[in-house]
Amino acid sequence: ISSFQVYIIQVSVGNHQWTVKHRYSDFHDLHEKLVAEKKIDKNLLPPKKMIGKNSKSLVEKRQKELEVYLQTLLVKFPVTTPKVLSHFLHFHLYVS
Repeated sequence: ISSFQVYIIQVSVGNHQWTVKHRYSDFHDLHEKLVAEKKIDKNLLPPKKMIGKNSKSLVEKRQKELEVYLQTLLVKFPVTTPKVLSHFLHFHLYVS
C-alpha cells in the first residue's frame, strides 16, 4: 500500500483531451493560492482526512469530491482561467 494517493484527472478542451495526475497535497496547494489570489471560498476544497485515508471507499469519495471541486472552479472562471489553475491542469502543454 502506498503512503499517498494519486488522483487521475481527464481534461477535455474542445478536441483536445489529456490526463493529469495529482496528489491531494497538490490540490491543497492550488486551493491555497486561489483563496489568496482569487478570494474563492476556503471551504470549497474537500477536507483532508487522516483516518483510513487509503481505504477504497474514501479514495472513491474524495475522487468525486475533487472532480466537483475542479468543475466548480472552471464554472467560476468561464472566460479566463487563473494561471495557477491553468498550470495545474497543464493547459499550457496542450492548448495554444
